[in-house]
Amino acid sequence: MGPYNIPRNVNDESRLLYIFTGKALIYTAICAAVGFLFYLILNAFGMKLIGLIVVAIFGLIGFCIGTFKVPNIGSFGFTKKVGGENIDDIILRAIKFKRANRKIYMYKIEEETKDE
Repeated sequence: MGPYNIPRNVNDESRLLYIFTGKALIYTAICAAVGFLFYLILNAFGMKLIGLIVVAIFGLIGFCIGTFKVPNIGSFGFTKKVGGENIDDIILRAIKFKRANRKIYMYKIEEETKDE
């Protein structure tokens, strides 16, 4: 019997600028743009350095949202349920949940038992 090659997951995103995936770059740019709005407000009050720090913090938050996954820590109930999923997927799911008036539909399939 010959060797059998096990297929692997090759759907990984390619890297841009060494650390950014396409998704992480988009999230970083969007969050940095939101931070830039704060920069404009702070720059009008003469706090240019603080505005740049705010832009960097918002960009870092966007990078984290687009790159990292929720760790699977057994001691926290929340991470047991969503451990290993992307943070942006969880945020999008929460937004959809809020838009649906906080309703979750569950279907219970009952098994028929035969009385003998």
